[in-house]
Amino acid sequence: MSTPPRSPVPPEDRDPDQDPAPEDRPSASEGPLPVPEAPLPDHEGQSPASEGQSPTAGEQSPAQPPVRRGRPRWSTRMATSLSVVVLAAGGAGHAVFTGLDSDIDRIDPFKDMKNRPARGDGTNVLLVGTDGRDRLSSEEKEEYRLGGEPCHCTDTVMIVHLSEDRRRASVVSLPRDSYAETPPHTDRNTGERHEAHPVKLNAAYAEGGPQLTVRTVEHMTQVKIDHYLEVDFTSFMKTVDVLGGVRICTALPLADPVTGLDLAAGTHELNGGQALQYVRSRHIDGAADFGRIQRQQRFLAALIARATSSGVLLNPVRFRDVTQAALGSVRADKGFGTDQLVALGRAMRSFSPSSSEFTTVPIGTMDYEVKGVGSTLKWDERKAGRLFRTLRDDRPLAPHRVRSGVARVEVAPQQIRVQVENGTMTAGLGPLVDRALAATGFRTTGTPVNGRDRSLRRTVVRYDPRWDRSAQSLAAALPGSGLEAVAGQGPVLRVVAGADFTKVRKVRAKDPAEGEFGVVTGDQVVCP
Repeated sequence: MSTPPRSPVPPEDRDPDQDPAPEDRPSASEGPLPVPEAPLPDHEGQSPASEGQSPTAGEQSPAQPPVRRGRPRWSTRMATSLSVVVLAAGGAGHAVFTGLDSDIDRIDPFKDMKNRPARGDGTNVLLVGTDGRDRLSSEEKEEYRLGGEPCHCTDTVMIVHLSEDRRRASVVSLPRDSYAETPPHTDRNTGERHEAHPVKLNAAYAEGGPQLTVRTVEHMTQVKIDHYLEVDFTSFMKTVDVLGGVRICTALPLADPVTGLDLAAGTHELNGGQALQYVRSRHIDGAADFGRIQRQQRFLAALIARATSSGVLLNPVRFRDVTQAALGSVRADKGFGTDQLVALGRAMRSFSPSSSEFTTVPIGTMDYEVKGVGSTLKWDERKAGRLFRTLRDDRPLAPHRVRSGVARVEVAPQQIRVQVENGTMTAGLGPLVDRALAATGFRTTGTPVNGRDRSLRRTVVRYDPRWDRSAQSLAAALPGSGLEAVAGQGPVLRVVAGADFTKVRKVRAKDPAEGEFGVVTGDQVVCP
């Protein structure tokens, strides 16, 4: 069997033991793709179909079939099996994916873009989740609380960085309410020309679609986006179902009356609809969007764990089915095609949950008021700059750990609103406690007041029972303080400083995804 000449392949796309790169293979129009030849052990250079020497390049095979030598049939089967193994080991065969490109809704989010950031090592994909529910059945909408008209807005914005050696995936979540400044652009809905102006990050999509979203993210992060992938509810649910569900663990009960999520503490196998409820829920506790981001990241880690442990990446047909489900209702840039899918499948062969790492861009100001925009999340410029520089340099994010010696709590102080009261006759105690709490990250009002009871000996944290996790986190910062539940108090916690107050202890979230600049790896958040 003669071997067609092969074009050069960049070193980063070729492993010593991999099958030919996608661009080396004949296209579907050139006829069926030949099954790759697999060398047999200890017979390097021999064809699996013959014990003798194979014809050299350019020679014609004999017109008559070769005489059988009494070779057992199992040897032919073994040769075929080895060929299939080689095909699977490459991630998936190119021919298996023929036709997938036509299923993807193509867009050009990079059209006419200028003055873009310099390209670093690795590949950056901007993953955007949209509220698209058009193709769901009425039964599905009712079961999973998806009534109403779709807003076609962005609920999720993530940068997924695949390292140059394809051994690591770093995921950085960008909260949808992040303060952003759009470049000059034309509003896609009205046709009106806009100059640069402040917005919430998710408003960039509403005004200018994928292109303005990419431009805005690049402007904010100085990370060059290589590919754009937009996922809606339909493709999300189909992907989970084709994988056979995703395993999620929770230490506490999770209930959201809006999405209908209702999970007891423990381990659960979620189907596509249930997984959608899990990643959409934001009314579980006071963490709101940051809690939702945390669950989205845990879900991605669980998804990677399921895909890498179930043999999907070593089975071309299953990989095709999963990919077809995922891409059948997504929008992607023109460069994200079959070849990239094959390369991605090949790269993820050795992936495990520990190969993925997750974080959220560090927030400096939680309630950053902007005229005409409202309350936004202002990034911590110094920490965010360090984070995105690490991403551009293709270095792991995981080494940036919260330093030891700081108390770890369930909810990050940046997510907890606090009103301070002075429960003593000591002048200036209220402002002292307020400043100390603010210095460690709590969202104090900045206007402490005198309490009704000015003879308090022990500091007390008063809280609505719905925010009990936040109360415990706040109490951890006030050594010796007590907890007092007050039904109906609302999301603002009250600290009544007593005579025993000495200091505020520094605390940080156990899971940095709740707003801290830190990283969790997939193996830290998936089920044991």
